[in-house]
Amino acid sequence: MKQTMRLFVVALVAGAVTLGGYKYFIEGENTSALPQQERQTNFIPTSFSSEVNGTSLDLTEAAEKTVHAVVHVKNTTLSREPSNIMEYFNGGGQPREMVGSGSGVIITPDGYIITNNHVIANASQLTVTLNNNKTYQAELIGTDPKTDIALIKIDSKDEFHYIPFGDSNNLKIGEWVLAVGNPFNLTSTVTAGIISAKGRDLNEFDGNPQSFIQTDAAVNRGNSGGALVNTNGELIGINTAITSETGSYVGYSFAVPSNNARKVIEDIMEYGNVQQGILGIRGTNLNSKSAEQFGVKQTQGVYVAGIERGSGADKGGIKEGDIINSVDGIQISKFSDLTGYLGSKRPNDIVNVSILRNGEERVVPVTLVKLETYEIDYLGLEVKNASKTDLADRGIPNGVIVTKALTRDISQYNLAGVLITNINDEKVSSIDDVKQIMAARNFNAPIKMTFVNQKGETNTFIFR
Repeated sequence: MKQTMRLFVVALVAGAVTLGGYKYFIEGENTSALPQQERQTNFIPTSFSSEVNGTSLDLTEAAEKTVHAVVHVKNTTLSREPSNIMEYFNGGGQPREMVGSGSGVIITPDGYIITNNHVIANASQLTVTLNNNKTYQAELIGTDPKTDIALIKIDSKDEFHYIPFGDSNNLKIGEWVLAVGNPFNLTSTVTAGIISAKGRDLNEFDGNPQSFIQTDAAVNRGNSGGALVNTNGELIGINTAITSETGSYVGYSFAVPSNNARKVIEDIMEYGNVQQGILGIRGTNLNSKSAEQFGVKQTQGVYVAGIERGSGADKGGIKEGDIINSVDGIQISKFSDLTGYLGSKRPNDIVNVSILRNGEERVVPVTLVKLETYEIDYLGLEVKNASKTDLADRGIPNGVIVTKALTRDISQYNLAGVLITNINDEKVSSIDDVKQIMAARNFNAPIKMTFVNQKGETNTFIFR
């Protein structure tokens, strides 16, 4: 009997140990799977979700707000093609009609439309078609080829849908945007993407710095002049360019910031031309190589390489060797950031320039001065009015300053900085004098230009 009881106790203990081990090792592992599964559900899947950081992202409202305010712009131009050798040499021929197209954005209820200059260039007739297929003849109000912005207008008794301007200075990289336009002559088309970069300069080496918004929203031929809008349906850019070996979209597109475009069209409406305010500096981008060259530690910002006498920068106290790292709180990492921000300002505006000098940061208020230049297309030169100080330095009573060469052929002569004193033996004291002389010249005769270089030496060029 005792033996039976002993065997029963042993069996009971063994069963308890077995059951306890099963509970601990087997079921214990299984119970940890549920919390792990719950933790996994907190990860955002790779497929698109309408919930981003707990906020619903709905682009349909922005599309509905903007699609009816983006129009199709048809540009009709007339060209003459010679039909015989005499017409080839003497001009003439049968007129030939050529048609181009692009997009535009209605910005006021009474029909003002902003578009690209290259969309309407050389137009003999402009036709605008709305998203509801209504067609209007448009009037050209003004253009600015440098920013590639143009303003046109259509008229109607009814008010038009329009897109309000947003603040392009507040854009953030990674922010969702919509591109609205008429690619490939289609009706209004909406594509979505994000802000890929700001302050992009596509003409870094041609002396005409630009500052584009870069986005990966699909933009193709015909989108030019169309709207780049944020999720609130506000206009934050005018789609202008793509970079592509094929001529079609390959991943990046570029837009003129809305603050710059707005300033251009407001200037056109108020003054008839663009009023450009400048600091009055010559600058260069900083990187590891240039920082070593200039003997500074900073690899971002704009290094001030020169100051224009009498300019706002000169009067404000900016000096050669200063490093500009922000303006009005807007970070300046490269020269296109600076030109992009100043492109939304006017002469006599005051900006607060944050500079680094000898390791110390200071803020300098600068009053912008008006940039007054004139492009002498025939000579391939851009000139500006000379200050009294410029003239006194070289001991001459009159002249205009060459700011830059417009062609590669002319750039080899290094004329930037010289003072033109006479054109065709006529005295030149301002860019207005240059305009009048060039307009009245004999177009079949060569041009004689007298100038004084930086050393005070007088020379004469004959342009044929």
